[in-house]
Amino acid sequence: MNHRNRKLNGTKPSLLSKSVLLLAGAIFLHGCSSAEKEPTPLVSVQVTPAKRGPIELEVSSDAVVYPLQQAILTPKITSTIAKFYVQRGSRVKQGQLLARLENGDLAGAAEKSKGEFEQAEASYATTTGASLPQQIQKAELDAHAAKLAFDAQQKVYDARKQLYEQGALPRRDFDISDVALAQARSANEQAQKQLADLQRIGKQQTLKSAGGQLSAAEGNFLNAQAQLSYSEIRSPIDGVVTDRPQYQGELATANQPLLTVMNTSKLIAKAHISQTEAVLLKVGNKAEIELPGLDEPIKAKVTLVSPALDPGSTTIEVWVESTKPNPALKPGMNARVNVIAKSEEDALVVPASAVYKSEEAGDFVMLAGADKKAHLTKVKIGIKNKELAQIESGLKENDSVITVGGYALPDGTQIKIEATPAPESEKGAGAADEKGGKDKDDDEKSGGESKPAKGKE
Repeated sequence: MNHRNRKLNGTKPSLLSKSVLLLAGAIFLHGCSSAEKEPTPLVSVQVTPAKRGPIELEVSSDAVVYPLQQAILTPKITSTIAKFYVQRGSRVKQGQLLARLENGDLAGAAEKSKGEFEQAEASYATTTGASLPQQIQKAELDAHAAKLAFDAQQKVYDARKQLYEQGALPRRDFDISDVALAQARSANEQAQKQLADLQRIGKQQTLKSAGGQLSAAEGNFLNAQAQLSYSEIRSPIDGVVTDRPQYQGELATANQPLLTVMNTSKLIAKAHISQTEAVLLKVGNKAEIELPGLDEPIKAKVTLVSPALDPGSTTIEVWVESTKPNPALKPGMNARVNVIAKSEEDALVVPASAVYKSEEAGDFVMLAGADKKAHLTKVKIGIKNKELAQIESGLKENDSVITVGGYALPDGTQIKIEATPAPESEKGAGAADEKGGKDKDDDEKSGGESKPAKGKE
């Protein structure tokens, strides 16, 4: 019997081990089957149909308002301000006298130079009309007389020579006639040369000298007149006086601002826009100018896109001109300009937040398919702004585009479409209508009579 017990006790541990192994295997197989049957994830999303409508690409930038024309008037001379003819805010015309500086010394110098000029004119007229012809006439007479004297002396010489050769005349008398002939010849040559020089060169040089004196006198006169004119400050443009920093009686310094005139009939907002945005703009684009404190923007248009890049800021200067300047728009103000760079009246658009981009797929959207799954769809983007994006290809009208829950959503994910929540304004209106309906029902239940409030009977 002890032998049998030992035999049974020897087999017991072996059966227990097998049972444990079978139990562990069953647990393992159950765990594996549980992992394989894990439920597919379901993602809640919101969708919006792709629809047709207008879309605009707007470029915005800070700007400063400037007048289209401006003149900062600075005197060319230093003198005391004798009188101002305008005040700040005065409207002026081109050429109008705005201020006058002390100019007594300049007026005297101008009068003196005027007299010298008139004297030079008279001298020129005398030289060309009387003096020169008289000189030529005198030279002609002198030349003629010298020629006659030479001819007469030549005859005397010839006669005496003949007598001398015949021995009828002394040697001394013949020598005297020879000397007289040489003198007459020299005088004749000199007179003829003087006449020729006067006719050939003297006339030209005399006229040139007289003309030079006249030109010099005229130049001095014009210079004196210019100096006198510098004492009168006139407006070069039509406009309004916007600055007058000095007062009558003060010293106006040369090349220092005395008056500022602006033409405010046309105002422009100058903006510096990055080159990536400025390349989209062109003259004639519609624009708006926004001013702080002004409810409605001012209608405007682009009148200039600078042809060169500003090397200091690497931006491009753009001018936006208001078609009808608002009285609130004033030079020097800070403003903001909004320019319509591109626009489409009938474009297929989706919310801009529904468009994604990746290196592999490029631009794409997530569509909610009829199989209740999300599908990655590549698209070609046209105009895109903060709210909307134009779809040029890849979608059809009324395609359901996932707008909420689509970010990083894998292609083919099972989705559940939720209703898009109504805006707060609509919620408020609905609550008011519901409350109004309840109040109406209460009134109908009470017979249409409202109960008086306590303490006010």
